[in-house]
Amino acid sequence: MPRCWSVARGFHGRRLTGEAMRHHWLLLGACGWVLLILMFVSKFIGFRAVDDYGGRVGGQSWTAQGTKVFKPIPISNPIQPVSKPSDQPLAVPTVTDWQSVVESRLELLSNVCKNSSFTNTTHAAISKFVLDRIFVCDKHKILFCQTPKVGNTQWKKVLIVLNGAFPTVEEIPENLVHDHEKNGLPRLSSLAPQEITLRLNTYFKFFIVRDPFERLISAFKDKFVKNPRFEPWYKHDIAPAIIRKYRKIHRDSDLAASGLHFEDFVRYLGDAEGRQRMDRQFGEHVIHWVTYAELCAPCEIHYSAVGHHETLEQDAAHILKATGIDHAVSYPAIPPGITRYNRTKVEQYFAGISRRDIRRLYARYEGDFQLFGYPSPDFLLN
Repeated sequence: MPRCWSVARGFHGRRLTGEAMRHHWLLLGACGWVLLILMFVSKFIGFRAVDDYGGRVGGQSWTAQGTKVFKPIPISNPIQPVSKPSDQPLAVPTVTDWQSVVESRLELLSNVCKNSSFTNTTHAAISKFVLDRIFVCDKHKILFCQTPKVGNTQWKKVLIVLNGAFPTVEEIPENLVHDHEKNGLPRLSSLAPQEITLRLNTYFKFFIVRDPFERLISAFKDKFVKNPRFEPWYKHDIAPAIIRKYRKIHRDSDLAASGLHFEDFVRYLGDAEGRQRMDRQFGEHVIHWVTYAELCAPCEIHYSAVGHHETLEQDAAHILKATGIDHAVSYPAIPPGITRYNRTKVEQYFAGISRRDIRRLYARYEGDFQLFGYPSPDFLLN
């Protein structure tokens, strides 16, 4: 730039020959092009930075489209949409704005429930199995339906504090949270029929969901790979039974030691008739992978809110405020990135599994994808 300025000043300061003038004008033109290129590059870099920041809300854009069949809803798609260069960065919605997101989700849920083509995978009777999943907080008139592998432990801690057993969530021992004899969380099934009906009709009711296939991966890892010592039956009873029926080549003498493969797990879940027989044998341990429809009966119970694991930070704040408990308790801190949808992980787990088995699995969980606006995993199905 000093060179460009000196050339311009020299041009006005003294008379130049025709050859010298051409030389100086060429230098001036070159400097002008350099300036234009630098301005363009700086603008491009600035746009990318804003776009990346604006798209991060729990790992996704909060205005991502939902399903193609029904009215799309914000935040339901865990995969970021492709933005046009002219798009402006979107502000993170406030707790007040989030009410419209919740209403859109409930509208989608209602529409899918009315669609007869999904009846077999979306409807479930309000049975004792469902009522066993719903925890009660009478003090604040809240019902919470447990959907394992979507952060339920933290919500249980919130309810334990609200029921007065502990002053803060940080003080609750981890081994107490799931001890339903000692944690002070009554189940809806423990009440008389008229009391159940009263609470279903008048209390604030909610549950949390996440991408159905990613939830299955989480359940597989937790119960069959990590296999907590206090739950040995997953490794020693359930895994061998699945292997024996669904692994093509196995040795009966080494079923527990060989470990369950994710492919075995997928075949078991996608086998409608065989799975039902095995589930009766497994009992309530299947709650970690049965559908949301089977767990919470969302087409029969009119829930006040359905939170998404992918946008848990916004949903937690909304639910605490909507129930009037935001000053009484805080939701535990959410580690950065932990709720973000991970397509790469999903692809890795399903790599090598046949399209037939994946399609059978999707047929089982299609209702969950449709009810809560999660996009069909076409990258696995096709």
